[in-house]
Amino acid sequence: MNSRFSRSVGDYLKAIYQLTLNGEQTSPLNLAEMMNVAPSSVTSMLKKLANQVPPLVDYQKSYGVTLTSAGMQAALRLTRRHRLLEEFLYRTLGYDWEDVHAEADELEHVISSRFEDYLASLLGEPEFDPHGDPIPNRDLAMPVNTAIPLSELSENVDAVVRRVKSSHEDLLQHLGQQGLRPGSQIRVLSRNPVDHSIQYSINHGEITQVLGYEVSRNIYVEELAAAGLRLSG
Repeated sequence: MNSRFSRSVGDYLKAIYQLTLNGEQTSPLNLAEMMNVAPSSVTSMLKKLANQVPPLVDYQKSYGVTLTSAGMQAALRLTRRHRLLEEFLYRTLGYDWEDVHAEADELEHVISSRFEDYLASLLGEPEFDPHGDPIPNRDLAMPVNTAIPLSELSENVDAVVRRVKSSHEDLLQHLGQQGLRPGSQIRVLSRNPVDHSIQYSINHGEITQVLGYEVSRNIYVEELAAAGLRLSG
């Protein structure tokens, strides 16, 4: 990320990026809720970002905000650094997957582009971080990902977990203790038609667990058949 941007600016760019992944605009209120700051502070920052040269956001009070091309490049660069750092902390330094997010948040603002390139080479140009989140490559292009939400997986179909879309430490710790992390095999045994919670098993185990809809829709899986994998049992 360009050194002329402060940490605060970087955090806003990442938040806007996350909220506009589907190509839609987001509102100052959504940003305020996500970042846990006052709406007036968001409005002030959006005006600042819109007045950068080149502008980093397209902000219209009545319509919301999106990233400009320059803002998108900056957000992707910071996202790349963050996820490379998470992978380094997890794979090389032995951090638990629930602890890497906060640490990477601190480090992503201080490493240089040269350090970033060396880190990527050291790790073998990884495409995904410990949570399965995609890592933009050196050209800031995202890897192809065909995973679907676990909430949409048919019953009694074997799949492999590809991504757990969360940075909440308690949730990640809980899921990790249940064996539910990228690379695990999972099967939905039944689905509650009322609250859409699911009963599932991991790695063909006999023990079953229950997962609520809000969590299952943020876990992404790929059917084993589509992944070209074979069942181990």
